[in-house]
Amino acid sequence: MTVKVSFLGGLGDIGRNCASLEIDGKLALIDCGLMFPDEHMLGVDLVLPDFSSVMARPGDLECVILTHGHEDHVGALAYFLHDLDVPVYGTALAIAFARSRIDEVGIPADLRAVGTGEWVAHGSFRFMLIPVSHSIPQGAGIAFDTPEGLVVHSGDFKLDPTPIDGVPTDLPEFADLGRRGVRLLLSDSTNAEVPGFVPSEASLAQPLYEIVVETKGRLVAACFASHIHRVQQIIDAAVDAGRYVGLLGRSMVRNVPTAESLGLIDIPSDSILPIEELLRLPPEQTAIVSTGSQGEPFSALSLMAAGEHRWVKIGEGDTVLISARPIPGNEMKVSRVINGLLRRGARVFHGNNAQVHVSGHAAREELKTFINVVRPRAFVPIHGEFRHLRAHSDLAAEMKVPEVFLCEDGDAVVLDGGAARLEKGAVAAAHVYVDGLEVAGSVHGVIRDRRHLAEDGVVVVTLAVDVRTGEIIQGPDLESHGFMDDPQAVFEKAVVAVVDVLGTIEIPVDAEAIERHARNTVNRVIGAETGRKPVVIPVVLEV
Repeated sequence: MTVKVSFLGGLGDIGRNCASLEIDGKLALIDCGLMFPDEHMLGVDLVLPDFSSVMARPGDLECVILTHGHEDHVGALAYFLHDLDVPVYGTALAIAFARSRIDEVGIPADLRAVGTGEWVAHGSFRFMLIPVSHSIPQGAGIAFDTPEGLVVHSGDFKLDPTPIDGVPTDLPEFADLGRRGVRLLLSDSTNAEVPGFVPSEASLAQPLYEIVVETKGRLVAACFASHIHRVQQIIDAAVDAGRYVGLLGRSMVRNVPTAESLGLIDIPSDSILPIEELLRLPPEQTAIVSTGSQGEPFSALSLMAAGEHRWVKIGEGDTVLISARPIPGNEMKVSRVINGLLRRGARVFHGNNAQVHVSGHAAREELKTFINVVRPRAFVPIHGEFRHLRAHSDLAAEMKVPEVFLCEDGDAVVLDGGAARLEKGAVAAAHVYVDGLEVAGSVHGVIRDRRHLAEDGVVVVTLAVDVRTGEIIQGPDLESHGFMDDPQAVFEKAVVAVVDVLGTIEIPVDAEAIERHARNTVNRVIGAETGRKPVVIPVVLEV
């Protein structure tokens, strides 16, 4: 019975994590994540995996299984479930975070929280969630019992010896699977280039406390709202220093109570105040835990840096702690936020000048340990840019894993009769963009046009023409936006050229021909005079 793993997203990018597992024609989806756009994706709000290969077979999809509750693993669920209503499995926190996002858009969903360490049967699939340590509570790997043997998905993980929640990666369970025989291992590659071991999350307790204690004025700490372990450590440090704590940012205000209701974060009730009440206290008695660690334009921290936040005004004596590493593509946005905060007089601690962040992903020695424990017959690196995938595949080859497949989005690995093979381009895997209310399979042309507009501006040519005689009744009038400060001299030459060209057109004329000649002529004159190529839009009024 053939088993096929296809990669819909997450191989070559940081985010959009999504794969499908197929057993005898039936499908299960592993994760359903989104990616935040980089600065070149002008106007795009979110980037999703390409679900078209699954949507083409709606009757074959049986369930979705989540590894954990980060947005890059659950954030696309609302878009996916809008078109396909299937059960979704995950740990309690992953399901709770997914539910909050799905409820926002009003989509009914069958969300099922399951425990770890227990086999779950659903249709053609039998799987088990296995605890792993990550930067969010209740992270899990997944083991699938398939006709071709065990298929193991690591989820995002590291081998933290002292995790904040006391739940380490369950190496004994993975070792037991290894003894049974793992046919295929899919493993997190994010830190495959990083030597050694990633420090424990607990190693931040003292550095964070020292920053809080030394702070004389207001403290603002920014991190991922889903990074509950980090939120716990920041709040612990603030409470130990005698400060009251307020939460700022919609996702922070939503996620922390959710985690608290599940017993995954412990906050003294008399230490948390609504933000409006907190701001009435002297700054030295307060700490704000905020969103915005990635420089998101409308996040709480970005608005503070720009001096535009409705409640919090950053100034001299304030300290800002950014406890996260920029996602690739966000470096410039984070840098702008840091610069803005510094200009307002704040002290800013971040990953480049203080020990305020550790990664949630295993480094090379941890990855080696994991491979040695699982002992797979075949291996596919997942989750990361291509360089991370290559580094991880090289590491697996060095460790003598018999079969190593370096895949990209759209590829599939097929297990059939004891053999394994790679199928390049087996499924569609384009970037799918959310642009306002539109979800488009591809808006590369739109983004290209937006970039063109941003670089060279737009010129509008307006004229009224008698199509019977070819006489120009009014115009040509040229106006521009984002082209040049004083285009008058160039426009005068363009007007003369347009009049000359239109005088050579045979009578009668049509508006389409006039538009084409006007556009080409203006482009030619502007190119010759300035070397620039603005978007030229002709507007022809027929009289």
